[in-house]
Amino acid sequence: MSANDGGNTYLEKVVAQQAVLEGDLRSRRSAPPPPGAVPPPGPLAKRDRALGGAPAASPEHAEAGPVEVRIKGFWRWKNVLVPPNAFVVHTRRGRAEPLHIGLGVSFRFNPSTDSFLVVPGATQTILINAYCICSELQGVLVQGYVQWIIQDFATAYRKLDFGDAQDPMRVVNLQLREQAEAAIKDKVSSMGVRDVLSDKQPIIEELTARLRAVAEGEDHSDRGLGLRIVTVQIKEAVVSSSRLWENLQKPYRAEQGRIARLAELEAEEAVAQREMAAQRVKETQRLEHERELAELRSRNEAERFDLETAEKQRRTRREHDDAREVAELETETTRHALRMERERHAEEAETGRLRIERDHELNRLRVEGELALQETRARAQHETALLGLERERIRAAMDNEQAPAAIQARLIARLPDILERLPKPDELRTVTVNGADQTSVAGLLTQLAAVIGALRAATAESPAVTGGAAPEGTGRAAR
Repeated sequence: MSANDGGNTYLEKVVAQQAVLEGDLRSRRSAPPPPGAVPPPGPLAKRDRALGGAPAASPEHAEAGPVEVRIKGFWRWKNVLVPPNAFVVHTRRGRAEPLHIGLGVSFRFNPSTDSFLVVPGATQTILINAYCICSELQGVLVQGYVQWIIQDFATAYRKLDFGDAQDPMRVVNLQLREQAEAAIKDKVSSMGVRDVLSDKQPIIEELTARLRAVAEGEDHSDRGLGLRIVTVQIKEAVVSSSRLWENLQKPYRAEQGRIARLAELEAEEAVAQREMAAQRVKETQRLEHERELAELRSRNEAERFDLETAEKQRRTRREHDDAREVAELETETTRHALRMERERHAEEAETGRLRIERDHELNRLRVEGELALQETRARAQHETALLGLERERIRAAMDNEQAPAAIQARLIARLPDILERLPKPDELRTVTVNGADQTSVAGLLTQLAAVIGALRAATAESPAVTGGAAPEGTGRAAR
């Protein structure tokens, strides 16, 4: 194998990635047991322990290792609980065949006579780094991986070494890795560098055939190892020599550079042609624009000259017309002023006549309004007097139609008022009418008449009270 010529960056990256992947796969395995812990079950370990020398174990504990196996019970009476995704084989002293064998089989266990082996049943992955020499005597790194699984555990545990307590699959993986690397190197030695880099299918087919012949046996014979190859893949194929790697890439890079340069030249040519066409179009448009501007400028100057000439003629005609119109306007203005003066005098005369007629009409309307107002007031006063007379007549009729009993009741009701208005007498005289019934109305009236007469005589100096009370009492007495 040729040495690296100055270093191969791509090769270094590939190797570093492979190392990281191996570390990730190892980190998933169980950590080693701490000091003083119970050792994991070894491959077909006799576990010869004296009945009296075995320490008292806990009722249940899990064995450390790639497979978590739980052991319950104590001394001779123990139970081994195996996960469902792990293969187990259980043997006993004096028995030629195992007592239990299979996937996820749990069983009773006597440490003094029994031993068992637990192997993971999951798919295993082997990472391959094969440093090969091709037919051109150049170093090539081929990276790939192989995935395998236990198919017949009864055959596998007899032919393979699962003796590593921490990683039972380690020895088997190492053996299969060595066989895979040997097969890859053998196949690559008959291929060229370009074939290895461009087509990896022959390597995959050769590696798959050889590993299956070893793991499964030829034509499914019993000479296999009880394993089954799940898949074989080649990830990378890298030339170890950086100079060779660059030389291999140079033709393609040169071709790609040529294509890129031609593309750039074509693009530049197309751009130049487009620029020239655009420049030509722009220059043509500029010339056309200047020609149109010149034509437009000449037309504008001709039109301006025509307009100026026409404007001069129009102004001359306009001045003559204005002078004639001014003379006519002055004459018409004089006539219009005279006509307006006559119309103004006529309007003033008509306005004076209308003002006089309006004043006469307003005076007539004012007189008629005052007469109507006076008539209305007289009619209202007449109606008010008639209503007062009618009210007096109705009151007199009502007074004349009143019964004696009502008159007496009114008189009796007004007696306190009358008495309050009368002055205090100097002396009190009592008049007794013989033969009159004081309990009757006539007797009461007689007594009242006598009292009033006495009061009238005693208070002759008060004509206002006597004059106001006597007529009412006389009138009531007359009634």
